[in-house]
Formats: sequence, structure tokens, C-alpha cells
Amino acid sequence: MLLVAALFLSLNLSAGGGMWLPLLLENLNEEEMQAMGMKISAEDIYSINHGSLKDAIVHFGGFCTGEVISDQGLVLTNHHCGYGAIQSHSTLENNYLEDGFWAQTKADERPNPNLFVTFIERIEDVSKKVLMGVHDDTPEKDRQQLIADNVASLKENFPLKDYEDLIVKPFYGGNQYYAFVTKTYRDVRLVGAPPSSIGKYGVDTDNWEWPRHTGDFSLFRIYTAPDGSPAEYSADNVPMAPKYHLKVSTSGVQEGDFSMIFGFPGRTDQYLPASALKQRTEVINPIRIGMRDLSLAVIDSAMRANPQIKIDYASKQARIANAWKKWRGESEGVAAVDAVAKRKATEADFLKRLAAKPAEEDYYGPLLPQLDALYARSESYAKSRAYAAEVNYNIDLFRIGNRLARELKIAEANGLEAFARRVPSLAAYLESFYAGYNSKVDMLVAKALLPEYYTKVPEDHQSFYVRDQLEFAGSMDRLVTDLFQRSYLTRGKRMISLLKENPENFLNMLRGDMAFQYIAAFNRHNEDKVSDPYNEIMSRVNPLQRKYMEGLILFFPERRFYPDANSTMRVSYGKVEGFTGLQGKTYHFSTYMEGVIAKYKPGDYEFDLPAKLLKLYEEKDYGPYVDQDGKLPVCFLGSNHTTGGNSGSPALNGEGHLVGLNFDRTWQSTMSDVNYDPTICRNIMVDIRYVLFLIDKLGGAPHLVEEMTLVK
Repeated sequence: MLLVAALFLSLNLSAGGGMWLPLLLENLNEEEMQAMGMKISAEDIYSINHGSLKDAIVHFGGFCTGEVISDQGLVLTNHHCGYGAIQSHSTLENNYLEDGFWAQTKADERPNPNLFVTFIERIEDVSKKVLMGVHDDTPEKDRQQLIADNVASLKENFPLKDYEDLIVKPFYGGNQYYAFVTKTYRDVRLVGAPPSSIGKYGVDTDNWEWPRHTGDFSLFRIYTAPDGSPAEYSADNVPMAPKYHLKVSTSGVQEGDFSMIFGFPGRTDQYLPASALKQRTEVINPIRIGMRDLSLAVIDSAMRANPQIKIDYASKQARIANAWKKWRGESEGVAAVDAVAKRKATEADFLKRLAAKPAEEDYYGPLLPQLDALYARSESYAKSRAYAAEVNYNIDLFRIGNRLARELKIAEANGLEAFARRVPSLAAYLESFYAGYNSKVDMLVAKALLPEYYTKVPEDHQSFYVRDQLEFAGSMDRLVTDLFQRSYLTRGKRMISLLKENPENFLNMLRGDMAFQYIAAFNRHNEDKVSDPYNEIMSRVNPLQRKYMEGLILFFPERRFYPDANSTMRVSYGKVEGFTGLQGKTYHFSTYMEGVIAKYKPGDYEFDLPAKLLKLYEEKDYGPYVDQDGKLPVCFLGSNHTTGGNSGSPALNGEGHLVGLNFDRTWQSTMSDVNYDPTICRNIMVDIRYVLFLIDKLGGAPHLVEEMTLVK
């Protein structure tokens, strides 16, 4: 009870900041938000009694955010969130990545079999039910079992309507639990997307940078069964009639305006001890960055040399590069603001406050020394784990080998007949995977990464089988060549054909495949000698971190602690504002069309532009989407706390109207996952007026703008 009281009553805080559960805004944040310029109520944001903003927000594909912007189920999200779908419909003859795509009628909208969107119907605090029987002195193993049993009982007895599902998630390190009632729709069709030269403008150079000039958006539509219920794709399905859709403001934004982001942020670690923050940013991130330096060098070279590879590897290159640059910015940002030293100062203050409470010292006093000791023990395993993870992530041969290893395990556990029932879905996955696979490029990536693993990871962390294969081959180059040339895993058509014709022979082929055996041995040993010991250490860290989180809340009553992101629906709020960078340079809050043209480089893969856009600029044919000075806004900044998963989140003004689309953070803001500082951290949004201009004037799809509810 003391913990809950401290959590909800400690409200002295500078304005904005944090990722907040929408159902708690009325008690925790509404007054502050309205003081900052919000004109609506918390009930307008989250309500279970009538349509509210939360009913227009979707978890897009489970990895991004989207928002419903018409009464016909039209969904807006980022171009990079829709990239995989756009790519899947692109060919050399109809290159929608390069040329853009705009459905002129609903019949032209393209289905995406594996894409879905999820709505949140309601959120409930279930802490009491989940933590029933759990006490401070409950052993950790018993605690976990009690919680698992309580969650299972909760899910079994929770009242759900048709098509509803239930997700239960921990908050504040497991000190609280909330249930999310969801509804998922699986017929989601591509409606529109600008050319990648706009949607990915400045893709590498400008990523995580400001000023920014990227039109990072795409459009989809949700379809339902004729009765409005969720349904798999069918020609008989109809556009969704949503409970609520966002109104689109054409008034624009000004410096100091209230700004709110609504979405599904993925993961943050705001309350790590200093030792963990130091390990992450000074030890593990450099390993990840170095491995991706090697991988990206190979892929970028291949994409520049071959237009088909550029199409096939576009999504993969973007996926690898995004985290690579984020880790760089995170480490540099933490170092620049001396965040580790500040975290140590907080810990010293914690211990000082604790010393004034002798009755609590035995319980909370040992936490930080124990956490520091465990992180020190984990470091060698964490390093090897990082190298292995990058091998598995960057080399597609390993990715497909790992997927097939899971399929083989399922087959051996459940029998051939059960595996045969999985063949259609597995074949579809393999067809999608191999459609963009190039074994020559993948082999070059492997030749770049595997030597790093062999030389940097301690021998006792490496498989004896794997090292024997290297010795047998005589050289790393020969070993990798053999793995690719002698494996069925690099021959997609033959694999798929064998799977469909004879599932039993397919499984036997896997068991005897050289590359499959190599990958299995690599990961089996890594699991036994690296991951298992690492996870055992972290299993001891987790309860200590939970208690430390509890202690922070109790001993810092003047602070307000928001829960770390965990892919659940959150609201963050701040203001539209520029910033002064770490080098003292001041940046304006907005960019304009003139900045797009200033970066233009004909033929450049990052900064080329469509001829039609250049013509629209020359003629100043911007339509009604200009600001009061006649300029066309492109992007703007806000002091909203965002992270991965917030891509595609709506940027809302004080009236709750859509004014922009979140898609990135500034370079110095990439540290916000572990060290958010609202004075300098900024999120980057596409101005909705630029989106409307591109749909209408460039895309020639004014019918899509007419479908929206535009307001001043």
C-alpha cells in the first residue's frame, strides 16, 4: 500500500516526459496536460463507455503503430513500417518501392496475408489478482509459479466478448500488472505509398538526424466481414466502420504548442543501475556496431552494383542499419551527458536516504552491491552472446537454419502427421524468404562476420564441432564456401519442392545437411555455454531490479516514475520545440520544402527526387497545404518520449487532432531508451500537411484526402 501511495501521489515533476498508461491519465496527468495546452479531457483520450482516441490507435503488425483516419478504416503509418508489404508487391516491371503506389479504387488495394492490426478494447489493473499469495519473503521460484498460476486463472475466467483476446503484462519491474483486452483484424490491404526516394529520403545519412526532410508514411485499409467482425482475407470483406477515427488538422503547429504521441513503444530501460548502463553502452553496443559495420559494407556494395539486389535487400538493409546507427547514438549520447556518472549519483543519493531509514536498510541496502557483482559476472557471457546474436541475425543462412531447427524439433516431438499439417504455412514462409534471397551476397556476409566470431569469442564459448569444421576445411574462406555450396538451405526452390512432395524426406534432408548441422552445433553450444549461464545470472538480477524499482519509488517521493515501455499502449506528451545540441548549435523546430530541394542529388540513392515533385516545387503548386507564409512544411520536432514501436504513432495537438506522424528521434535522443532527458531529447514527425500534399498532388489520389475528416 505504501508503494502504491508513493507511486500515485508523488507528482512534483517538470512538465511532460514519460510513457503513461492511458487509463491513468485522469488521475495522474490530466491537470498537467491541460496546463500545457491540451483542450480535451482524459476521457476523450481513453474511454470504455464511448468512442475515444484510443479506439483509433492500432498496433500495426505487432512492430509499429498506426491510426485510423477515416470512417472507412483507412490507416496511416510510416513508410518504413509498411516497407515489407510494399516490397512484397514490387517487381522490376512494377517497382512500387521506386515509383510509389496509389490505389485509385478499393478494388486496386493489395492484400497482405501476414499483416494484421490490433486494437485495445480496454485496460484493467489486475495487480491484486496476479500477485495474490505473493509476499516480500516469497522465494523467487515460488513467486514466478504463483504469478503464472494466477495469470492462467485470470485468463481462464476473464470476461471476453467474441473475437477478443487478453494480454497480461508486468509493470515497474513486476510490482504491478495490467490486463489488455484486444481485438485483431487480419485483412489489411495496401492503399498508398510514396516512392522510396520520398519515404526514405536521406535513408542512411539523415537517419536519427535533424534537420530531416523525409515523407515517411504509407496508407493501408482494414477490411472486415460484412457484419463488421474480424475476418481473414476474402473478396466479400468490406472496409471497416471504426468506433472512432482521427480528425486531421490542416492548421499546422507552432513552437510551444502542446504535442501528444499515442502508440505502442517497444522497450525502454530507464532504471538500470550504473553498472548495467556502462556495460550496455561501453561494452555490448561496440560489439554490435562492429559486426554490423561488416555486414552493411557487404550489403551496401551489392545493392549499388545490382538493381535486383537493391530491391531484394532494401528492407533487410534498412532493418540492419536502423539498430546499428541507434546503438551508436545511444552510446555517444550517454557519454556526452555523462549519464553513467549521473546514475551513480542517484545511487549514492538512494543509499544516503536509505541510511536515514534503519528499519529498511537490511532489505534495500544490499541491492546495489549485489546488482553490480552480478553484472560483472555476466560480462564475458554478454560479450559472447552479442557476437553470436549478430551472426544469427545478419547471416540469412543462420536465420533460415534456426527457423527450420524449430520445425524439426516440433516434428520430432509431435510426429510426421502433425508436421505434414504445418507444411502449407511453412512452404509459404519459405517462398517469401527465398523470394529475396541471394546466396552469393549472404556468403560474403558470412565471410565477413564468422572470422570476427572465431577470433573474438573465447574458445570455451565456441562449439568443438564448429572449430573442428574449421580445422578440417583448412581456412575460414574454404569453410564458409563449403557451407553455402554444399547445403540445400541455399537452394530455395529445391527445398520447397521437396517439402511439398515428401515431408519425411525433407526432414531427413535437414538432419544430414552440412550447414544445418553446423548452425545447430553453433547454437546448441552457445546456448549451453553462454546463454544458459547468462540467463541464470540475469534470473538473479531481475528480482533485485524489481526491489530496487520499489525502493526508488519509496525513497524519492518527489519524483514521478513512469513504467518502462513493454509494447503496450502508452501516451507521451510534451511540446513542439527545437533544441540546442551538445555542440551548442540551436535547431529550429520545423523543416520546409526548400530544405528537401537543397539536399537533392540527381541519381543519388539517398537524395534523388521524382521529376514530378521537382516540377511541383518549381511551380509552387502546393495546394491548400501551406503555412501562413506560403511555405510547405515537411517535418517538425517535439519533446515527446518515444522509442521503437512508436514508429507510425500519431502526433496530436491540444484538440486531439492529427498534425503529424512520428517516425524518428534526433541523434542525441537515441539514448532515451536508457536515459531520457526532456531538455534535449526530441522526436521527429512528418507534418501532416506534407503527407496530404504528397497524396493529393504527387500521388494523384485526392479521393483519399477527401475520405478524411479535415479540420482547422
